[in-house]
Amino acid sequence: MAQESVVYGCITDMLFARDLNEFDSRRDNNQLVTALLPAAEDWPLLCREMFSAPRPAFDFGDCQTDVIHFGSSYKAIEHEWDEWLRQFENMLHKMYWVSATVHLQTAYNGTHTFVWQAEEDFHAPGQGAGKLRCEWVREDTLG
Repeated sequence: MAQESVVYGCITDMLFARDLNEFDSRRDNNQLVTALLPAAEDWPLLCREMFSAPRPAFDFGDCQTDVIHFGSSYKAIEHEWDEWLRQFENMLHKMYWVSATVHLQTAYNGTHTFVWQAEEDFHAPGQGAGKLRCEWVREDTLG
């Protein structure tokens, strides 16, 4: 039986926009970046279908965090994890964001959580990669 891995998480952007046009510009940029990813049928590590953005945070009144969520299952992604991370960071490099969180659940190596934090108030396209932190959680079921 093949080893299955599940990857999921979210990318957040705080609404520092002074007006709706600035907010729309940031959101449009981020949605364009994910829309330009390869299609799922091409079997890429990252594909446009794994990303989704709910209604804009402005639509909810006082909400100030815009969220893009994502997820996919893979056959033993751990063997290509360095490349997956490289592609994800390349995508983040083109986006506006404050934080990004990726959860990697594996059958044999536990759960890993990767968190990127913008070094300034937010990351703008073309800036550095931000600070990366990784946590590993191993749950044993031995009784």
